[in-house]
Amino acid sequence: MKRMFALLLALLMALAMTPVFAEEDVVVLKVAHIGPTTGAAALYGQATLNGAIIAAQEINEMGGKYRIELINEDDEHNIEKSVNAFNAALDADAKLILGTTTSKPCEAVGAVANVERVFMLTPSASSEAAVEPDNVFQVCFTDPNQGAASAQFISEHKLGTKIAIIYNNADVYSTGVRDTFVEKAAELGLEIVSETTFTDETTDFTVQVADAQNAGAEIVFLPIYYTPASQILTVAAAKEFKPLFFGIDGMDGILSIEGFDTSLAEGVMLLTPFVATAQDEKTVSFVAKYQEQFGSIPIQFAADAYDGIYILVAAAEKAGITADMSAAEICEAMIQAMTEIEVTGLTGTMVWDASGMVSKTPMAATIVNGEYVFEN
Repeated sequence: MKRMFALLLALLMALAMTPVFAEEDVVVLKVAHIGPTTGAAALYGQATLNGAIIAAQEINEMGGKYRIELINEDDEHNIEKSVNAFNAALDADAKLILGTTTSKPCEAVGAVANVERVFMLTPSASSEAAVEPDNVFQVCFTDPNQGAASAQFISEHKLGTKIAIIYNNADVYSTGVRDTFVEKAAELGLEIVSETTFTDETTDFTVQVADAQNAGAEIVFLPIYYTPASQILTVAAAKEFKPLFFGIDGMDGILSIEGFDTSLAEGVMLLTPFVATAQDEKTVSFVAKYQEQFGSIPIQFAADAYDGIYILVAAAEKAGITADMSAAEICEAMIQAMTEIEVTGLTGTMVWDASGMVSKTPMAATIVNGEYVFEN
């Protein structure tokens, strides 16, 4: 009897501590996720959508003041289609944008959204140009942040001094990281012994790998996405070239490529703020829900978008967003609120300034036995 009374008392105390909002006081935030859920970059866009879905479900189940109505628009990682997706989102009465997933589409949509005064939070578009409009903020690191942080990590951990770089000179993401890496490497005394490029159409990386090998590179820095990275690793294995391959967040997903021998990625290092094997309570819960709903292991992009939904709610609470506010009114209030909040999520503790760039500590992971393992 005493035990039952104690349980009842604990339940009543818990209920008393939980804010209860009448339906007329609830504010529904209509958020449009824009990203490539089909096409060549679908792995990224589907991940950001999935992460957003889980966060929206959690927030709605909490029964707080703010609820999420999630709208999805596929942009196929195409600039023109991304702008069309934005217009479709507005037609669906979206007042906030979680997107776009990739950089070039984000730059295009951000420019249009700036004119329309619609607030955007991109989970994973990392170019500096993406946040040039004052209405666009980032969850992920910017390209310069990743380039400089990669050189700093290599130097501090004494991973090697002779470095080759293979990058996509047709991609703003890749070139942006490359530029700040080279600048920081020179400052730290790291020697660039080989530097080769490719474009989106490149399918044979024999020349690039051979140049790095012939130059005696100890480290090959790959500021690129996972598909060309997998092709480079395949060529390197065939040439018995075994440097340390060091990448950035665009390489997250390399273990999910169909037909790729993941053993070739053993020992690869990359900067990432999230690994699914981490044992903190938030990550374990997120990964379990992700696997249950989507049947796969979440990559960093999913974690970025998951955090993104929570960031939007935190900023909305700070700004005091109400149901009768227009998209333009919400935009101005959210811009101010973003510089006043601190959010601890799956990808770290984050703060923002008026530039829209996030401040958080980059971390590196190594692929060991087909899993990402955080380095100290």
